[in-house]
Amino acid sequence: MTSGITRRTTVKTAIGATGALAWGVPALSGTAAAAGTSDESAKVNGNKEVPNPVLHYLAPAADWERESLPIGGGALGASVHGTLASERLTFNEKTLWTGGPGSAEGYDFGNWTAPRPDALTGVQQRLDSQGALGPDAVAAELGQARRGYGAYQVFGDLLLDVPGAPAAPDASYRRSLDLRTALATVSYTQEETVRSREYFVSHPGGVIGGRLSADRPGQVSFTLRYTSPRSDFTAAAGGDRLTVRGALKDNGLRFEAQIRVRTTGGKVTAGTDGTLTVTGADSAWFFLAAGTDYADTYPDYRGQDPHDTVTARVDAAAAASYESVRNAHVADHRTLFDRVVLDIGQQLPDLPTDQLLTGYTGGDSPADRALEALFFQYGRYLLIASSREGSLPANLQGVWNNSTTPPWSADYHSNINLQMNYWLAEVTNLAETTAPYDRYIEAMREPGRRTAKEMFGTAGWVVHNETNPYGFTGVHDWATAFWFPEAAAWLTQQMYEHYRFGGSTDYLRSTAYPAMKEAAEFWLANLRADPRDGLLVVTPSYSPEHGDFTAGAAMSQQIVHDLLTSTLEAARTLGDAPDFRDRLETALDGLDRGLRIGSWGQLQEWKTDRDDPADDHRHVSHLFGLHPGRQIEAGSRWAEAAKVSLGARGDGGTGWSKAWKINFWARLRDGDHAHKMLAEQLKTSTLPNLWDTHPPFQIDGNFGAASGVAEMLLQSQHDTVEILPALPASWPEGSVRGLRARGGFTVDIAWASGQARRVVITASRTREVTVRSTLFASGERTFRASAGQSYTLTPEN
Repeated sequence: MTSGITRRTTVKTAIGATGALAWGVPALSGTAAAAGTSDESAKVNGNKEVPNPVLHYLAPAADWERESLPIGGGALGASVHGTLASERLTFNEKTLWTGGPGSAEGYDFGNWTAPRPDALTGVQQRLDSQGALGPDAVAAELGQARRGYGAYQVFGDLLLDVPGAPAAPDASYRRSLDLRTALATVSYTQEETVRSREYFVSHPGGVIGGRLSADRPGQVSFTLRYTSPRSDFTAAAGGDRLTVRGALKDNGLRFEAQIRVRTTGGKVTAGTDGTLTVTGADSAWFFLAAGTDYADTYPDYRGQDPHDTVTARVDAAAAASYESVRNAHVADHRTLFDRVVLDIGQQLPDLPTDQLLTGYTGGDSPADRALEALFFQYGRYLLIASSREGSLPANLQGVWNNSTTPPWSADYHSNINLQMNYWLAEVTNLAETTAPYDRYIEAMREPGRRTAKEMFGTAGWVVHNETNPYGFTGVHDWATAFWFPEAAAWLTQQMYEHYRFGGSTDYLRSTAYPAMKEAAEFWLANLRADPRDGLLVVTPSYSPEHGDFTAGAAMSQQIVHDLLTSTLEAARTLGDAPDFRDRLETALDGLDRGLRIGSWGQLQEWKTDRDDPADDHRHVSHLFGLHPGRQIEAGSRWAEAAKVSLGARGDGGTGWSKAWKINFWARLRDGDHAHKMLAEQLKTSTLPNLWDTHPPFQIDGNFGAASGVAEMLLQSQHDTVEILPALPASWPEGSVRGLRARGGFTVDIAWASGQARRVVITASRTREVTVRSTLFASGERTFRASAGQSYTLTPEN
């Protein structure tokens, strides 16, 4: 006897204007989200409750990178320190960048400053004859010194000086970040008065908000002031408003921030020194808006003066009640965050998060499960906070920065890091967070066309190893990290994945396909026949940051294969011209696909067998076809060779490298090894505030780890919905609600004794779906799903 598939109707499914899916919010216990309070737990799998995900600490932050708590609304971000006598909010606006047009250093977009008509051909010919070239030799021919690239800038610090505050915290002190409400709070007791602080960044309002209160009247007093490591600004106060205005010395980019302070009781006094002082209030709150005159339009990258927009935003917030702005923020955040609830048996002990991290072993304790579940949800939280429509995408540090010279400029590295930032977006039900990514790629195409024409002499668009907000699509001269024209192809992968998950042909036609097609045109013009075997290869080719330049390195070939395959699928879906489809098919037929098994059973990183089994380099680029690509399927001989390569590289590496390995092992269906890599990341590459560290802090590891956890529970890259493909033994019982699968499906899973017990699939589109699970004796079940319907799958008897 076998069970049927139970169908029920669901109505919380809709297609948004941009084609991104909007899903219903999971059932939650407690009060309504609109009240702005955080429920103690979320319900999954019936009435079982999951602890609310909260980071909390018993002391203020002494170090920005290691201990501050991040809040954000896309364009704006802030880091909460919770210091008593002088509260520090380090705040950011994502477009505040030096460099680009107008830079004092000059700016060339990375394009060659003089023609080099034979440079590229010369390198290709030398590779044909010699087989390999050192990075320095290639950089001497194709690179050039970088100038005017710029760096992401901290906007400054908002300081709240509190007279009479304790010099040090006592046992009453608590600093926390609630991931479900995106509220950071500080509380302590002083002389029998409970004092509270609360901070958030509102995406709907475009403001940073904060409130100081006490449980006794007239006890709130402080002086608010602004500081910056730069001297390019003026700060002036009048009434309840502090205005900061200036222009970056390097490029003249204009910036402005305004802060308004309101109170219940007491008074606000403006100082001639650019400060606002609150005296004797029952409570006081402030709103901060900030902006620049940056615009994402080539070639000038300048727009309107930010003054009017900043003024309108801060005045609108100040005219509303604090509660209404706060509650709108909480409701907006929870619309996204509450879609996914994970239960892996966690029980959150009454331990500060830094102690929870210090005590983590990767073992079987409920406390270890609590940290793993918290880390997963923290990745989702950080993406919501750093990537919302109307802003630049999340950079190497999301939106948070405390420096004028951050590591790697806090830029957009396109040889894995920017791509990794968005691996979790679709599967963890945060599709809307990809809107800034799409806009950024679209804005890159025009400067990328110029680079393609001037450097390669062809049509299409291209970008290399890293880029900035000013259309830097060319090269520099850091020999091991300057050349990577495959980046544009890889960047379009996320756009096609957005289509595969959501299914909007309008989005495919208007947004994804134009970028994909133009990137494909570049490679149709630039692939060369390898004289060794006649197959089409990328040359010169460089496996990121590793080894020599060659022709046809595995990652280069796999990326181009992925692009051409996806572009051909999209062209067929949209009915593009037959001649273009024929060109894609011809190129794919003649393409070296970058899959070879070497002398010790490894998947080769290069076309010739150059791999060293003792090599433990952090990049494992030749496994692109396994993840994030879909060229290699678990159980194939290529997958077995990938396993050999991965084993040789070991379980070490930087934070983001460990995160990538979680995804690799999950794709190989080895849940225990995937879990081991998650444990290694938590034990050795995670800071006390749970930011990932390279070192230093680099946010892609947070996002990559969250993606890896989702891959352990659900996969669909080969158009089959695979349930619990890599469940580790340490998670024998649990449930997850709200993950997404390609094809337009939302999936809820409950499991026990390591086996699925109940799966609910909700369809946003009418189509056939194949589900692979131990629920079925045959291993698979295929059925036709109707849009708006939910299907409950239970074990066959």
